[in-house]
Amino acid sequence: PYNAIDPQLFADPDGSLWMVFGSFWSGIQLIELDPKTGLRHEKNRKVHQVAWKESIEAPALLKHGEYYYLFVNWGLCCRGTNSTYEIRVGRSRKITGPYLDEEGQELTTGGGTLFLGSDGDRIGPGHPAFVGEKEDLRMFYHYYDGARNGFARMDSLPVRWKDSGWPEAVVSGK
Repeated sequence: PYNAIDPQLFADPDGSLWMVFGSFWSGIQLIELDPKTGLRHEKNRKVHQVAWKESIEAPALLKHGEYYYLFVNWGLCCRGTNSTYEIRVGRSRKITGPYLDEEGQELTTGGGTLFLGSDGDRIGPGHPAFVGEKEDLRMFYHYYDGARNGFARMDSLPVRWKDSGWPEAVVSGK
């Protein structure tokens, strides 16, 4: 019943293990895994829908302070300079949601704060992955280089936390 692609594991500081996955027509799902086996948790079989939009994929989770942050991609990938990908984010105090954007709209109803979109020759950024924590957090992602006829590239950007508690990608020159 789910478009089960783009899995991303998340080891919660509380010791639990989760997998977020899914794309396009079935939205983004979250399930708990057994941290000892990596298999579906026997005591918690519930599938949580945490985000939905017609073209949504590439989920990633991270925790900062009291919030869980869910990053997703909207738009279309893999079309070179015609890609419309952009990274959106929502947050929740519970890993199972609801995830809300900065305006208070749920990600299950089309909400999502823009985290990183096309800018100049960096077109269609997507599939975020995070390394580090607090002040040393970096996001790795791919994009299409408009200066090189849409050639696919990978990059990383520092992530900082605004006073409001929301993350922002630190783009050089901005």
